[in-house]
Amino acid sequence: MRADGGRLDPNRLTLDQAAKLLSAVANARIPADQIAADLEAGAPRNPDGTIDLVHYAAWILKEMGRGD
Repeated sequence: MRADGGRLDPNRLTLDQAAKLLSAVANARIPADQIAADLEAGAPRNPDGTIDLVHYAAWILKEMGRGD
C-alpha cells in the first residue's frame, strides 16, 4: 500500500514505484536508473510513461534469454 492509503496499480507504476516494489520483492536494491536504462533499451512502457509490471518482467526474461 502507498503512504496515502491507496493501493499501487501494478499495471501503472511510476519509475520510483517500480524501483521500490522490485527492490522489496528481490530483497536487493533495484535503482530507478537501472529501470530507466531498460526503458531506453526498449523495455515496454504505457503511453502515459508508467510501467506495467507484468510486461516489464516479461521483457526482462526475454532479454535474459538472449544470452548477452
